Amino acid sequence: MPIFIMFGKYTRDSLKNVSEQRTKKAVKIIEKHGGKVVSMYAVMGEHDLVFTLDFPDVDKSLSASMALNLLTGISFSTSPVVDVEKFDHLMSTIEKI
Repeated sequence: MPIFIMFGKYTRDSLKNVSEQRTKKAVKIIEKHGGKVVSMYAVMGEHDLVFTLDFPDVDKSLSASMALNLLTGISFSTSPVVDVEKFDHLMSTIEKI
C-alpha cells in the first residue's frame, strides 16, 4: 500500500481533549478507512503531530484525514511519499534540458 505522512497542527480547542481514548478512536478511524498506522509522533516545531500511515489510495487517506479533523479538531495536511530509491529512478527517467 502507498505510504502517506499526515502532519497535524493543534488548535486551542483540540488541545482540551487530548487523551489515550481519543488516540484510540483516531487509530480506529484510520483502520476504518483501510489504513494502517506505521508510526505516530508528537513533535515540536512547525507541526505538532506526524503520522506515517499505509493507505490503499489517496481517496482513503483524504477521507481519514477529514474524519480525524471532525473527531479531534486538529488540522491535518496529508502527503503521499515515495522512497528515495524510487524517487531516484523516477528522476533518471526525466529528460534533462
